[in-house]
Amino acid sequence: MLSVRFWGVRGSIPCPGPDTVIYGGNTSCIEIRADDRLLVVDLGSGARPLGDWLMANEFPKNKKIKVDFFISHTHWDHIMGFPMFAPIYNPGAELRITGAVSEETESLKKIFETQLSPNYWPIRVDELSAKIEYKEIRETTLDLGSGLTVTTKLLNHPTLCLGYRFNYKGKSAAFVFDHEPFKDEKENEKIIQFLKGADVLIHDAQYTNEEYPNRIGWGHSSIDHAIETASKAGVKKLVLFHHEPTHSDGQLVQYESQCAKSATLEIVMAKEGMAFQV
Repeated sequence: MLSVRFWGVRGSIPCPGPDTVIYGGNTSCIEIRADDRLLVVDLGSGARPLGDWLMANEFPKNKKIKVDFFISHTHWDHIMGFPMFAPIYNPGAELRITGAVSEETESLKKIFETQLSPNYWPIRVDELSAKIEYKEIRETTLDLGSGLTVTTKLLNHPTLCLGYRFNYKGKSAAFVFDHEPFKDEKENEKIIQFLKGADVLIHDAQYTNEEYPNRIGWGHSSIDHAIETASKAGVKKLVLFHHEPTHSDGQLVQYESQCAKSATLEIVMAKEGMAFQV
């Protein structure tokens, strides 16, 4: 069984408050289960409640936690939950963090460990108890064992960013964020082929069609572009993700209702706590 649960759905910055109660205010963090295998895409602020849940519910069962993290990219809103992910302080945790970094930047390991330096955090790297491994990748397909694979695709964002497609027992879940349309239609077609026939697509949809023209080059998609891509790729279910922090619950309810009426495929807005089987 392949399943998905959302712990953080916002883009750019956490936005707690009365206007984000329905959809949530934490940044990117998505849990994936391939039967008993635990995978997580991104370590945004949603990683804090995920870590607390794991320590309260899974650690007591067997005194260990094993997680494979796949990082879309290393912008702050996608890694900021790492210092508050409770399992990193537990010797029973084994974590593998996989992602891409540009050749001219620091290593993936260094980027994460810099968060645990005196200017940013009171706890040092050498005080962590978990076993943590780092793996840097680009476009590839990884065999994760037991029939589970993940394929990656370079996206269009101001820093090196990967989309992920997990395949398990005939089911597939694809993740495309942070991403905006390429100017080159050939590159857009490559994204469509990467997503072809996916059972579920979680896609960047930070802006409305009216907002997007004033934000070209910022590395995010409009809601309409996400729908167009999903339709062309023939995906079964589209989850609109990485919500603009200034979009209130009321606005997102309206956008979701409009999408449901006009589209030919199943479309939902990502909400914290939302979970489904692929």
